[in-house]
Amino acid sequence: MRDRRLTIARRELSVLRSEKTIVLALLIQLFIAAFSSFLVVGLVSLYDPGSAEGYEVDVGVSGEARYELVYAAHSVSGAQPILFDTERAAQQAFDRRQVDAILHTDRRDGRIHVTATVPDENVRTTVTVTQVRDTLRELERRERFERSESLSTPPLELPDAPASSPYHGFTYTALIPLLLFLPVFISGSLVVDSVTEEFERGTLELLRVAPLSLTDIVDGKLLAAAGLAPAQAALWLVVLSVNGTAIFAPLRLLALVAAMAVLAAGLGVFVSLVTAERRTAQLLYSLGVLLAFAGATLSPVSPTNVVARLAIGSADAAVTLVVVGYVALAVVAYGGVRAAVGRVDATSV
Repeated sequence: MRDRRLTIARRELSVLRSEKTIVLALLIQLFIAAFSSFLVVGLVSLYDPGSAEGYEVDVGVSGEARYELVYAAHSVSGAQPILFDTERAAQQAFDRRQVDAILHTDRRDGRIHVTATVPDENVRTTVTVTQVRDTLRELERRERFERSESLSTPPLELPDAPASSPYHGFTYTALIPLLLFLPVFISGSLVVDSVTEEFERGTLELLRVAPLSLTDIVDGKLLAAAGLAPAQAALWLVVLSVNGTAIFAPLRLLALVAAMAVLAAGLGVFVSLVTAERRTAQLLYSLGVLLAFAGATLSPVSPTNVVARLAIGSADAAVTLVVVGYVALAVVAYGGVRAAVGRVDATSV
């Protein structure tokens, strides 16, 4: 029985080599893992625009409180203030692209009101808005400090901002979970395509004449798809390590990926047996995976959080318990899928 399942699994893996979409997806993942240290520099600018170094924003400042705003801008890295006597002069400089943004100030009832104008573009706008935001925060901080003497109660001191690297955070909270979870989602999709294709082409009955039971066939397909995910994840972790990204607890990460791959593949088998039609099964599978993953992210021990803590080396007993829970859930799900397949097999005989 075991040899029959392995034969089906080898057949499924050989078929995957002819699937251009799957091969392209694998190559894209390999490219991301292999060149992560280069890609993360550009991607982190979108993830955290304020971390973009070497990018200066020229801010045109006008109005009654322009000098206060200039002093605040000088304290913000990447913001270069330029004084204008009137708002119209600042607007003309903005139209000629001599400045990247405009901050016009007014004093009303003892308060400073600031009107900001930024370009309507993409990445440039994002970075500009970030620098303008930091400038206004610095202005607010200075005003609060200077006016603190007029308060009846002294304000609380703000804690120092932690010295953390956005590149470090992006790598462990976005890049590594992406590389580990993407093969999981693909595994379930592969099972859906494989099982529904057998139904639609009528080749399922031919396989059962071998003789192979439906349970053997599904086991082989599930083994190929679910086994592919941890194999890919192991390769990505090795490539990341070679590329300079330290990975802690790789065995627990692979155990988590394998468990989630079994869950995803089990869901794929279930919807395929229920619908036996490719488009409907893929739709149900996609919705089911999205709902399950979205629901899991609401938990403080979400899969993304667990992967990040394991990879960074800050996992405690609770994180390990979550991994054990996913493995146990995968075992239960696999048993449920086998029971469902057995009922279908019995009714079709």
